[in-house]
Order: sequence, then structure tokens, then C-alpha cells
Amino acid sequence: MTGTFVHQTAVITGAASGLGLAIARRLAAEGVRLALLDLDGARLLAVRQEFAGDCETYTTDITKEEEVKKVVEEIRMRYGRIDILVNSAGVTGLTNTKSHETDTANLRMVFDVNFMGSYHTSKHILPLMLQYNYGRILHIASIAGKEGNARMLAYSASKAAVIAMAKVQGKEYAETGITINALAPAVIRTALVDALPEEQVRYMTDKIPMKRCGTLEEAAGLAAYIVSPENSFTTGFTFDLSGGRATY
Repeated sequence: MTGTFVHQTAVITGAASGLGLAIARRLAAEGVRLALLDLDGARLLAVRQEFAGDCETYTTDITKEEEVKKVVEEIRMRYGRIDILVNSAGVTGLTNTKSHETDTANLRMVFDVNFMGSYHTSKHILPLMLQYNYGRILHIASIAGKEGNARMLAYSASKAAVIAMAKVQGKEYAETGITINALAPAVIRTALVDALPEEQVRYMTDKIPMKRCGTLEEAAGLAAYIVSPENSFTTGFTFDLSGGRATY
């Protein structure tokens, strides 16, 4: 795929760790200029040191629309245009809890990060992509958004909303040269997964025919294709990364 990303700029949220960082590394290897967003400014600054190429970091709370709007303008001023948006920032919230036992404030927080954060970034980056009739947006969803993981109401429902947003946006911008898709991993071994109760991880892994977690490298490789110029005829779609769990 090397060479297909010439002079492109990518905005990646949740870029200080996990899948967001893995995607940043993969795109950097392809020569993409990076604008990395994360709420953890200290970790983001540490991550910045490993990128030798063109890379800027922005400590950003994506749940705050005005803050996102300001950062997007700063990125536009820095790079001139934005070609790629990867919404990787996400939280699980409280898990291993039945619906009637959930904490309402925690559920709202999960939706604010997982759905509203992706909504804010796409809302303010889409107009910039429309100026050039080109763009690639990837919302990181989850197999939980397709099937619903028991005792993970907030996470599952918020990722279902992300999948629906990709479907809607894919249709809305299908004639503009902008593709908008989602990626639905099963269990990818990240710090976010490591923080879950072992019972919850086992529940999810047992459903995977391959009987293992996916790797960050596998996820980043697929993500790189989805946001590449080569992916020009698929939009509004949710790509599977589930080790055989999803068969639809």
C-alpha cells in the first residue's frame, strides 16, 4: 500500500494508546502526516517522540464540541487540509452489570465519548473534506454494537449508535468522493480490554471461533486499507474483525 497516501493528513482520536496509536504507527509508516488527539496530554507528548515524520499532537476533550471545532481549525491551519479521520477514542464504562443496575451518569459518559465524540469530529471535519471532494472517515465500533454484549449496556448501545452513524453518513456523502465506514472488532488485546474483569473478557473470547484475541497489528492493517485511496467503492459499511464471530 506504500505510496498511495502521498501528501495526506490524518486526524486520529484516542491516539495516545491502544488501537489509535497502532493505526497512527501504521499510517506514519505509509508517509501520512499525523494530527493526534487524546485527552491524556502527558502520554500524547511521550508518544509524539517516536514519530520522526510530520506529526502534531492536540490534547483534546472530544466530548466538548467547541473544543473539537477549535482543534480542527488549528489542524486545518497547520496542514491545509484533512484527508483522513479515524475515531478511535472510546471507553467501556462500568461493565459486568445488568441493565437495571447500571449507573445513568456513567452511561451518559460512555455515550458522550463513544458516540458524541465521533459525531463532533466528523461534523467539523466533513466540511473540509467536501472542499476537495475527497475524504476517508473510519469510526471504530465493536462487535458489541452488532450483537450486544450482556452486562455491557452502555458500551454495546453506544457502539450500535456509531455503526448507525456510519451507515447514515455513508449514504449522505456517497457522491462526494468521501467514504465513511465503521470497523467492528471482537476482542483486541489493548489496555482497555486488560482493564475489564476476566469474566467479561472470557465471555467475549469464548464467542470467537478462533478462540483468541485479535492483535493491534491486524486491526491497524485493516484500518489502513479502509482509509486508503484504494477503498473507493465501499461506504456506509461495517467491516468485520472478529475471528469468525460475525458471519453477516
